[in-house]
Amino acid sequence: MDRQIQVFLNRLSWVSIAIASLTLLHLFLQTPETCVPPDAPSKPHLRFPKSSCDFSSRAHVPLDKKNKRLWSSKEWQKKVTSYIQFFKSIQDLSLLNKNSRVLCVSAGAGHEVMALTNSGVLDVTGIELIDSPPLVSRADPHNLPFFDDSFDFAFSAHLAEALFPSRFASEMERTVQAGGVCLIVVEECGDDEVKEIVSLFKNSRFISANNVTLIGLKMTSIIMRTRNSP
Repeated sequence: MDRQIQVFLNRLSWVSIAIASLTLLHLFLQTPETCVPPDAPSKPHLRFPKSSCDFSSRAHVPLDKKNKRLWSSKEWQKKVTSYIQFFKSIQDLSLLNKNSRVLCVSAGAGHEVMALTNSGVLDVTGIELIDSPPLVSRADPHNLPFFDDSFDFAFSAHLAEALFPSRFASEMERTVQAGGVCLIVVEECGDDEVKEIVSLFKNSRFISANNVTLIGLKMTSIIMRTRNSP
């Protein structure tokens, strides 16, 4: 009796395996209903793909054309204009001029780089973990690929996102020559937070801190002047 049951179970197992195999083969060979139909629109980039089989190729867009489209957008222009106004106030303090060698650390897509260039600054370098040519090159802000004293002015609006803030600050200082400026912009904060940020810059002296509006956000700008290394 037990042997008959075992034989029956074995046969049932083989039948189940056969049915499962045929089902998988059928699913594999069947064209999904969500695939691109023959009468798909002539401009596939105007619709969202329905599935992985919707693989219509898109024309390659040259970098300069992509940049032209991005830089002409209202959002981009708005941010660049805001940065221009901000840097104008720094120029009015005689802390920045057209001959300043400027480093923008964690420059994102490069709004501040373009703003400085449009403001007449001749030598502007932007770096970020992901490059955005031609405005921003790829580099680690915690390990800047520049010699000591390479710049007169360093700027960042992204110290708060740094993995290692003290290292981030020391690298900014290292690349700025004695008497140069380190300018940090952070979310609007009080005196205690400003002191905490300034303390990260071991080789700089505090100049001033002011609440500003930048790219539509309330922020605090902190200005420090670098000094000779001990």
